[in-house]
Amino acid sequence: MQWNQTQHDLREGVERFGEALSDGYLQRDHDAVFDPAKWKQVCDSGIVALPFEQRYGGLGQDLLTTMYVLEGLGQTCRDGGLNFCVTTHIISTGVPLQRFGSEQLKERYLPGVCTGATIGCHAITEPAAGSDALAMRTTAMRDGDVYRLDGSKTFVSNAPIAELFVVYARTHPAGGPLGITAFLVQRDTPGFTVGSSIAKMGLKSAPLAELFFDGCVVPAANIIGRVGAGFLVLDYVMKREILCSFIVNIGEAEHRLERVRVYAKSREQFGRPIGAFQAVANRIVDMHIAIETARMWLYRSAERMIQGKDVTVDVAISKLLASEANLSSALSAVQLFGGNGYMAEYGLEMQLRDAVGGTIYSGTSDIQRNRIAAMLGL
Repeated sequence: MQWNQTQHDLREGVERFGEALSDGYLQRDHDAVFDPAKWKQVCDSGIVALPFEQRYGGLGQDLLTTMYVLEGLGQTCRDGGLNFCVTTHIISTGVPLQRFGSEQLKERYLPGVCTGATIGCHAITEPAAGSDALAMRTTAMRDGDVYRLDGSKTFVSNAPIAELFVVYARTHPAGGPLGITAFLVQRDTPGFTVGSSIAKMGLKSAPLAELFFDGCVVPAANIIGRVGAGFLVLDYVMKREILCSFIVNIGEAEHRLERVRVYAKSREQFGRPIGAFQAVANRIVDMHIAIETARMWLYRSAERMIQGKDVTVDVAISKLLASEANLSSALSAVQLFGGNGYMAEYGLEMQLRDAVGGTIYSGTSDIQRNRIAAMLGL
C-alpha cells in the first residue's frame, strides 16, 4: 500500500500517544479495570473520530485510512483491551448510525460518538444462540409509537461503560434475516438493565457484560435503518468490524515480531545469539510471513469493499488469517522468550491470552471456514 502525507500524519499523531496509553497496562490487565483517563487520552488523539463526517465532528476519513491509523495504534499501544474498546466503539455504534441512522439520530448522537464522550457498543449474541445470530430470541413488539423489547444479550463488549447500545432484536415471529431490526437504546431507558462485568481470559481492560430487557420501551424513531433490515445492518457492520479490529491485531503482532527479532539477536546461548539457530530463525520467519499475509488480505479486502465488490469470502479469509496469525505469533513469542516469556512482567503471556479471543469473537475460526466452504459450493 502507498500512503500519502496526510495519512502518515494522522498515524503519527495517534502513535505519539502510544507511550502514555501503554503506561501501567500490565497493572490494568492484572486488576481487570477500564481506565477512563486512558480513554480520554485515546479520544484526545482523534482516532475515534476518524471515519465520521466532519459535520458531526468527525475527520471524514475513508476505510483504508482508518485502518492504517488503527494499525499504528496496535503497534504503539500495549493495552490490547483499550485497543479493543476503541474499535468496538467506532464500528459497533458510530458506523451503523452514520450509514443507516436517520438525520435526527445522527445529529443527536454522532457528535458524542466522535469525541468519545458517549461510549457505544452493540448487542448481538445471546446465551442460547451463540454464533447463530438468526436464532436470537430477544423480541421487539410494536406498541403505537414505541417498541417493547424483551430478552437478554451476553458477551457485550463495552457494555459496563457504554451509554449507547445498538440492539438487534426480532420484530417478526416467522424468523429469517428479514425478521431482525436494529434499535438504538440509551443506558437509562426504563426496563433496560446492564449486568455486572464478566471476568474473562484476556482483553481484561475491555469490560463486557450481559444485558436484560424487560418491557424496555424504545421509540420507533430509534430504529436504525428500517424494520426488518437489521441483518443487513449487521452484515455491513461486521465486515468493517473484522477489518478494523484485526488490523489493530496485526499492528500488535508487528510490534511483537520486532521485539522477538531484537531479542533473538541479543540473547545468547551456547556461545552465540539464539537467532543464529535455524529452529529459532525459522520460527521468526514463519511469524513474519503469517503477519504479512494477513495484513495483505485485510487491506486487499478493504480495497475491494470500497470498489463495491462482494467481499464475503475475502473478509472471512482475512479474519481467519489475521486471528490465527496473531495467536500463533503470540505463542511463538512466549516460547522464544522461554522462561521470561512465561512471566507476567514481560507482557507476552498477556498478549497470548488476548490473542485467543480473536479466534472466537466476530465469528469463530470454524464459522469462517464454514463460510468459505459454502462459497466454494461444499
